[in-house]
Amino acid sequence: GVEVIGAGSSGHKVPDLEKRLDRDVIARKQTPVVIYIGINDVWHSLQGRGTPREASEAGLRGLVDRVRAAGAKVILCTPSVIGEKPPGENPLDAMLAAYAGVTRAVAAGMQTGLIDLRRAFVEHLAAHNTAKAEKGLLTGDGVHLSAEGNRFVADRMLEGLGARPAARRLRHVVLFR
Repeated sequence: GVEVIGAGSSGHKVPDLEKRLDRDVIARKQTPVVIYIGINDVWHSLQGRGTPREASEAGLRGLVDRVRAAGAKVILCTPSVIGEKPPGENPLDAMLAAYAGVTRAVAAGMQTGLIDLRRAFVEHLAAHNTAKAEKGLLTGDGVHLSAEGNRFVADRMLEGLGARPAARRLRHVVLFR
């Protein structure tokens, strides 16, 4: 019963979303609005084109204010992963953790919903990435989600919206006579 209208744009960061929010999100009059952004704000720092943490925080606050002014409920998502190795072993883990902390603080301070994808990814990968692979479990390249990663995010978002993801059951029935 959930209709998803994707308004993401490849390579965009918080300042890019600020510029296109009215056209791509608010004009659609959707509620709730789930804001999942931040990976590129961190990742692009490798080329000197990231978003400073203070600008990211101010941008998130501005996005929340604008979406609320349009009458929609807001749910913020923390950025997930840049590399699938265990926590602390990916080059941008510390920076990514700091930006996830900013998102958590904005969500708490502005009393929005929060889907903590960072925490969910870290916990999932800790349990399932025993080979310490850089990629291949939830991403194809360490950043861009695979089909399994998209399903994982969709399930976390459904949980965040108060809807449970479809149960996956394996039934094995053995009958004796």
